[in-house]
Parts: sequence; C-alpha cells; structure tokens
Amino acid sequence: MLKGISPLISPELLAVMARMGHGDELILADAHFPGETFNKQVIRADGLRIPDLLEAILPLFELDAYVDHPLVMMAAVDGDQLDPAVEAAYLEKIQLTNPKVPAIQRVDRFDFYDRAKSAFAVVMTGETAKYGNILLKKGVTPC
Repeated sequence: MLKGISPLISPELLAVMARMGHGDELILADAHFPGETFNKQVIRADGLRIPDLLEAILPLFELDAYVDHPLVMMAAVDGDQLDPAVEAAYLEKIQLTNPKVPAIQRVDRFDFYDRAKSAFAVVMTGETAKYGNILLKKGVTPC
C-alpha cells in the first residue's frame, strides 16, 4: 500500500502508467470489449467501474494538453443510441483533476479498435455501460 495512491490501482496498472510516455494511450475498456484481441498488454480490473478508475488514475496521469482530444470514446453504431449519463459520469470524475478538460471525441467503432491495437495497454474493467470504453492520451507532467 502506498500513501496517496488509490487502492483501486493495482501494482501492475501503476507500473504500466509509470512506463508510459507522452502521447501514449491507455484504454479503460468495458467488460464487453475484446481487449485481448486488440492488444498484447491487458490489465485486469474486474469488478471496477470506469468512473471510479478515472477518479483514481487522473491525479497521477496528466492528459495530453498538446492535442485537441486527449479523451476518446466509441460512437454508437448506426441504429443504436448512446446513454448520455455514461459520458456525464466520466466527465464528472475527469473534471475533479482537469477542470478545463476538452470535450470527449467520439470515433467510429472500428477506428476505436485501431486505436486499441496501438494503445500502450488496455485495462479490462467490470464496467457494464454500453459504449463505456474510453481512451486516455498521456501528456507531459508539469514541473
């Protein structure tokens, strides 16, 4: 146990975040996401909800200030609908440490899959919200 670090962050997740450089991407994936299909570095966070993980991760993780969209989520497939409460719950937690966070960008499902292939790691959570995946692009830690 470390002081100031949420017990929701496993030693494996903490090590991955420490090894990431600016511009690297971390996917917090819902329980339905095919993480192992798209990325070799998969961290299990079963039973944990993404809003809770965002609250634990973001005090330690600087979002990339040099891109327009350091936060990316999957857009709904044609004929399907998003639940706006999912994004609102994420933004509420993100704004705790990033009060001026830009809007979340939505991308096509297959574009999101492509980003997952090149992501530094995928964290498989217990999130059950439909379209609950979110990508975080790491920035430069201020001095």
